[in-house]
Parts: sequence; structure tokens; C-alpha cells
Amino acid sequence: MHFLTGDVRQFPPVDDADEDGIIAVGGDLTPERLEEAYRRGIFPWYSEGLPILWHCPDPRFALLPEELHVPKSLRKVMKRGLYEVTLDTHFEGVIDACAKTKRTGQRGTWITRDMRKAYVRLHELGLAHSAEAWHGGKLVGGLYGVSLGRVFYGESMFALADDASKVAFVTLVEWMHSWGVALVDCQQQTAHLERFGAKPWPRARFVEALATLTGQPGRPGRWQLPATAPT
Repeated sequence: MHFLTGDVRQFPPVDDADEDGIIAVGGDLTPERLEEAYRRGIFPWYSEGLPILWHCPDPRFALLPEELHVPKSLRKVMKRGLYEVTLDTHFEGVIDACAKTKRTGQRGTWITRDMRKAYVRLHELGLAHSAEAWHGGKLVGGLYGVSLGRVFYGESMFALADDASKVAFVTLVEWMHSWGVALVDCQQQTAHLERFGAKPWPRARFVEALATLTGQPGRPGRWQLPATAPT
């Protein structure tokens, strides 16, 4: 197991990850280290009270925005306008709701106090973004993630109302496609994301794509939905 020290560039080759996808332990959650990790296809995932665990699983679940599949039933919900979707208006509310959401097979949350602080800081720097679904003035669903170059790394989502997170996700992906985002990292395979068109990628393919896409111009700063729909 590789133990990190103060050098944010110290991550080992991703092929050194163990069978669970863990590649390194320790270090910190500074913006510089997080950005370096994401560019390499590595992300932190651990529980409160444990050292930071850095992951790079193989295969990697990923979505090409142009291959997004939207079920007809969900498209009908979106056309009804049941939820208002915004971007970057309540990042802290989204991350807090994600932390409180109970997950099947998980005890507690991996969004620790230090993780929350770190991603709020990334949001303040224009590198982390949220999509929010509102109903009756209340936040009822959403997701957040990190954006570097033409890649969006999804972190977590939540829903307090039927289809709320799905509407936020589809709205975000369709807009990102119009903005030139070419790859959405979904990290781990789930049936939920598979229905939207995400597929398992060999780690080597994923990391190779990152090497090209993260170096291309992105969209830093606060995100906002334009008045007209993407074409």
C-alpha cells in the first residue's frame, strides 16, 4: 500500500491499485491534491475516523453525454415542469442532503466533515458544481461533482421526491453536452446510472481519455442555466 506524504504529485501509477481499487492512503484534501488526483482518475472515499483512502477502480463506470438515454416516462415528467432545476445555487444544501441520505449496504456516510469542507472549497474555486431540483420552493433532489477540462466527475446525488434527482441529472448532462463536456465519470456501476447509458470502461481507457480531456478548456466558475434549452 502506498502512503502519501506532503507532495501532491506523489500518487503512484493507477495500475498499482489493489483488487478493491485502493491505490493510496493518507495525504490531505487540499484543492491542489484533489485536482491532481482527479486528473489521474483517482478519488477519495473513506469513513469518518479512518485515514483517507484513494481509489481508482477497474473497470470505471462512465457516460458519454451524447449517449445519454432518457426514459419516456422521465421525459414526460420533465415536460410537465414538476421540478425547477438550477445549477450552483445551493451547493452546501446538496452536499449535506447527500450526506444524510441512507444508502443500501452502507453504514453512515463517506461524506465526512473534512470531505464536506474540501468540496465546498472546490466549489468556491469554481471546480465543484451542483444541480438542484426544487418543488414548491424546497430542495427535493440534486447532485454534485467536480469539473476539470471537458470531464465531469459525479460524486453523489439524493432525492426527497420521486424522480427529482433524475430530472436534475438529465438536465445537467444535456447542458454539459451543449457546453462541450465529453465524459461523465460515474465511478461505480449502478443499475440506476446504467439505465441512463453509462457503461463500464477499462481503467486504462478511462485514464487515457482523462489525459486528453482534462487538458482542454473547461468551464470554471459558477454554472448557470441559460434561458433557452440546449439543441
